[in-house]
Amino acid sequence: MGKRLENLQIKTARWRRVRMNRRVRKFKIMSRHPFAVPVITFSVLIVLTLALVLIFSGHFKHKSDAYVVIVSHDNIEQTVPSRQPTVGTLLAKLNIRLNQGDVVEPDLKAHINQDKFRINVYRAVPVAIVDAGQTNFTFSAATTPRAIANQAGVKVYPDDLLTSQPTKNFISEQAIGETINIKRSVPISLILYGTPIVTRSHSDTIGQMLQEKNIVLHNGDTVQPAQDTPISANQQIFILRKGTKIVTATQPIPFPVQSISDPSLSSGSTAIRQQGSAGVLLITYQVDEKTGVQKQLQSVQLQPPVPQIIVRGTAPVSGNLGSWLLKLRQCESGGNYQDNTGNGYYGAYQFSLGTWQRLGLSGLPSNAPPSVQDQAIVQNTNRSSGGIASQNPGCYYKTGISAFPPSQ
Repeated sequence: MGKRLENLQIKTARWRRVRMNRRVRKFKIMSRHPFAVPVITFSVLIVLTLALVLIFSGHFKHKSDAYVVIVSHDNIEQTVPSRQPTVGTLLAKLNIRLNQGDVVEPDLKAHINQDKFRINVYRAVPVAIVDAGQTNFTFSAATTPRAIANQAGVKVYPDDLLTSQPTKNFISEQAIGETINIKRSVPISLILYGTPIVTRSHSDTIGQMLQEKNIVLHNGDTVQPAQDTPISANQQIFILRKGTKIVTATQPIPFPVQSISDPSLSSGSTAIRQQGSAGVLLITYQVDEKTGVQKQLQSVQLQPPVPQIIVRGTAPVSGNLGSWLLKLRQCESGGNYQDNTGNGYYGAYQFSLGTWQRLGLSGLPSNAPPSVQDQAIVQNTNRSSGGIASQNPGCYYKTGISAFPPSQ
């Protein structure tokens, strides 16, 4: 058996050598043909060209993919074609340096996604911040007193009052921009029906503080110290009710959003000029120990909300509302107004029932006429502080549409 296997291996090796020799002789014969070398060379060049195209196609975009961008900085307006993806990368490409306190709108992470995209660079100027009698100097291009203080790293509380006034004497005040005055609120410890609360106040007396915080005294309530007592920092103030079970709960107070139109920014672009923060509301309840029924006693604003200020561009851009809607619904549902796959989202723009009903609409979005769905997505997008960029960032980046719909 072993001998047979050895003979078989020898025969196989001989057959392979014969076959290889035949191929070599055939190639030598073909290579003697007068057109053999040009044909082989041409084939190799084609293969190399295709390989280079495949390699570099991912690195170089077609000229039509470039956007025209208008950059305003240092009292000049610079119009450039760009394939840079974000505001920050374009400014770096143009070698536009940012200094302490400078402000860029839209922000550096904003995506450049349309022609005539506008970028504004605001240069910081010296400003003075007067806090508790001490004056600090900084550089800032922010537009609200609170934003300037935050940019300078000055801790301010929602209860603090910030005002601004123009600089009157550049030499003595050492400021070109505004002077920011901070009127500090006073921290107090309020013990409300046995629950300790830390809050802040601008009131002069305890009675004024009760009105400021909307605290109403009911029958059986007592206040210590007396209401005409002047308020001092970290003072303890007791509001008591004997023989009553009290429970408390806190809930956030949503911050309001203020919108400002700016014709120097592209339509669809936004920028935050002041960060908002939620307030805190404390609610106290008197509990009937027999029935367990709760009766609300007080609703105290422990911390006021800080409004968020957003600027929205109004400068016209290329494109129209019809193309904006088309791109969005193609991304959302393939353009199907009757889309209803059972995933909880309906119609061309994939509305949830909750969002649809908050817009004052009834029924299923997928059953509504196309014109109603179009109007609904425009209304819902404009209600958001970030538009499509925050509602559906996937479609926003994929389609390259503006964050907010064009006006027409």
